[in-house]
Amino acid sequence: MPLAESARQLAISDIQSYLAEHEQKDLLRFLTCGSVDDGKSTLIGRLFYDCKLIYEDQLTALLRDSQIHGTTGGSFDPALFTDGLKAEREQGITIDVAYRYFSTNRRKFIIADCPGHEQYTRNMATGASHCNLAIILVDARNGITTQTRRHSFIISLLGIRHVVLAVNKMDLVQWSAEIFHNIHREYTDFASRLQFTDLHAIPIAALHGDNVVQRSQNMPWYEGPTLLSHLENVNISADRNLVDLRFPVQYVIRPNLEFRGYAGTIASGILRTGDEVMVVSSARRSRVRRILIGNKEVSHAQAPLAVTICLEDEIDISRGDVLAHPNNLPCYDTDVEAMLIWFDSSPSKTGAVYWAKIGTFTVPVTLTKLRYKTDVNSLRKIENPPNPGLEMNEIGRAHLTFHRPVAFDPYRKNPPLGSFILIDRLTNNTAAAGIILDSATADSRSALSRIHPASRNIQRESSLVLPNVKSSLTGLRPFTLWFTGLSGSGKSTIAKLLERRLAQFGYLSALLDGDNLRHGLCRDLGFTPPERSENLRRAAEVARLFNDNGILVITSFISPYQADRAIAREIIGPDRFLEIYISTPLHICEQRDVKGLYARARAGEIPFFTGISDPYEPPTNPHLTIPAHEWPPEESLRRILLLLRSHGAFLREAPQEPNI
Repeated sequence: MPLAESARQLAISDIQSYLAEHEQKDLLRFLTCGSVDDGKSTLIGRLFYDCKLIYEDQLTALLRDSQIHGTTGGSFDPALFTDGLKAEREQGITIDVAYRYFSTNRRKFIIADCPGHEQYTRNMATGASHCNLAIILVDARNGITTQTRRHSFIISLLGIRHVVLAVNKMDLVQWSAEIFHNIHREYTDFASRLQFTDLHAIPIAALHGDNVVQRSQNMPWYEGPTLLSHLENVNISADRNLVDLRFPVQYVIRPNLEFRGYAGTIASGILRTGDEVMVVSSARRSRVRRILIGNKEVSHAQAPLAVTICLEDEIDISRGDVLAHPNNLPCYDTDVEAMLIWFDSSPSKTGAVYWAKIGTFTVPVTLTKLRYKTDVNSLRKIENPPNPGLEMNEIGRAHLTFHRPVAFDPYRKNPPLGSFILIDRLTNNTAAAGIILDSATADSRSALSRIHPASRNIQRESSLVLPNVKSSLTGLRPFTLWFTGLSGSGKSTIAKLLERRLAQFGYLSALLDGDNLRHGLCRDLGFTPPERSENLRRAAEVARLFNDNGILVITSFISPYQADRAIAREIIGPDRFLEIYISTPLHICEQRDVKGLYARARAGEIPFFTGISDPYEPPTNPHLTIPAHEWPPEESLRRILLLLRSHGAFLREAPQEPNI
């Protein structure tokens, strides 16, 4: 609706007051979805045109493009207002999500125009992920279609509770009330199995503007509001979760010694100065001393404002940590049940490891089990599908295991902390969007569920002997040398030679070899990706305990995944972790293989064998790269000792080694 005269005069006479009034308007995010050619883009174009929100130069361009690309016989084609891609105009379809912004006297709006084709379902899900309301368009001639059901299921899955069923092209069915009511009845029966709380049906003719902004004279039998009137008045205030405080930290601001702030967007709840908050991952508590929005200090803030907070205590908080009230904490777990909407052209694989981004936290995750697929047409579960993985645009329920505990809420309770994306670690493609249903049941948990303590009523104990005293006894600062490389690359040989050389110099060190750990501490683990991750996590925890006791550690693990090495680095401590890459090529490793493991792996006898049936991800920025196939052992040892000296590892000189 155009600006009222009073608002126009206010904008002319007092622009600051007008902007302040505009800023305080409520914001509604909505999307249009439905089958191909149901009129989604046309509806948005007509909405802008009748609200007089299209600038003259835009309108001139649209009239010109309507002559070339339009589907209305050369007259004004509203669909071209959002279909801006060349391919969209040539084919007359929407391919990508298009966003438009506008405002009326009552409310501000963000519209997501989503594609209708089945192959672009992932685009539609992306557009719906942040919306409060969905307009589902139905062609009055075709009624409810497969894609109508598909989109309805997805928006229900994404937690959208406000739905408008817009029965379009009523002019092509002679404005028939009977057809409208039949479609309304059929859709209501279908939607009864979904979780909509607010469903309204409106008959429209988007091309001509009937019941879009102005009431139609062609349908006197319809007595409800126009589409714009409904959008202006729908109540979404109850949709916001202002009870459960969740503040994911995005960035630590430290411009000088006098200021330490934690910046992020409040996902849910209300934050006030003086509130006691807890870091979910560490259970450390403090109180909010200051809340800043930009440079302005405020006494309180609520979701979804972006703020910077300062705490009364200096505690360890970093990106990805979540702050909450101590008496109202989110779940903190590794195993979850989630619904996945698969985006990638490569199907999902059980046991595969992906990156998961949830809130501001990024962590490796294993797709432990695909429980079932969902037939979006009938809403039935397919528990034993012929294809065991999710294909592009398919939806299913899965058990996922994060490689570290994450803070989350069920999506129905708190969407910002209950949703995530999966990222392919090799291609960086977004593989899927996920919606957390709940923590996994106890009987379905994997070995990785033991990543965090089963009890939270414990705390780390400190020693009565200071770390520098322990280091003085060994003669070395406590670093962990993390040797990584293919099987047969020479890791174990170099690690043993290094341990012996340090002992000859009078230094105490500890050697952790992968095979030795699997004979004892990790004897319950196999070689699947999640079990490899747990094996390395345990090794890193052992190395950390040695380092805490002043002992330098030399490890020898294939550790093929960058994500697992990153976790080991974080457990041990970035300042104590030195990554050494033994870069022997695969063909040389195979030549050295006296046990015949590579040959057995190529014959299919050994699954998940690194370099053959499982990938190896070389370090991107190791502290030292050793081409063991080119350097003699003495040269490798010399380079490692130089690395240790450059990091100040030697607390006393080694007189027998002048080349150090």
